[in-house]
Amino acid sequence: MELQNITAATCEIAKEAGAFIRKERQNFNLSKVEQKGFNDLVSYVDKEAEKIIVARLGKLLPDAGFITEEGTESDRNQRYTWIVDPLDGTTNFVHGIPVFSVSIALAQENKVVAGVVYEVNLDECFSAFKGSGAYLNGQPIQVSKASQISESLIAHGFPYDDGGKMDEYLGFLRHLLGNSHGLRRLGSAAVDLCYVACGRAEAYLEYNLQSYDVAAGTIIVQEAGGKVSDFRGGDDYIFGGQILSSNGLIHEELREKLLTYFPI
Repeated sequence: MELQNITAATCEIAKEAGAFIRKERQNFNLSKVEQKGFNDLVSYVDKEAEKIIVARLGKLLPDAGFITEEGTESDRNQRYTWIVDPLDGTTNFVHGIPVFSVSIALAQENKVVAGVVYEVNLDECFSAFKGSGAYLNGQPIQVSKASQISESLIAHGFPYDDGGKMDEYLGFLRHLLGNSHGLRRLGSAAVDLCYVACGRAEAYLEYNLQSYDVAAGTIIVQEAGGKVSDFRGGDDYIFGGQILSSNGLIHEELREKLLTYFPI
């Protein structure tokens, strides 16, 4: 099956899972929440959405392996692997903050070749596959043309279980507060990346992430004309636990300034 058809089918799967999530949110309450770790929340909604996604993807590409947040499937296939976050932004979901998404990527030999992010609340489906350009609900999108940090809105996130570098990180964020259009902490890495892709933000950065948080969004940013790297400027941003994404024009300025506050 061609990547174009795979991506189109994946959009429908993400929307199906999103419809389930949207319906369950109407009667959701905190008694239905479990804690995997401090500030690491999960609910039956995450788990059931993942089951829906895995079952549908298994029929779409029967020989592909899976990396999933809730462990519905965990087999790693050497050629094709689905990387799935059924509900990116669980804490937002639990508290009723309307920023959360379904994130599905397809990797071929550890390189992401297709990605879909469905923002449930706004009914926005972002998608891309290798060489396709990036799309929002079927319409082409591109990164912004801002060429300096001083013209830019920066999205970011905080690690929920690693505060060892927090002082350095906060120092960098403090610098950005005084030298940009501002900071936004939305609570869904997948959404942050897509907002960079469509020009709503000029950059997004975070550390201590998992592959399923970012895999789909990275190819959407790249196909929209943006740039993605780890903090060093390399390509270990899917499995390396840190990501810097931007419209490309401010990438090196942002990365160099980051490293003055956050040495690695």
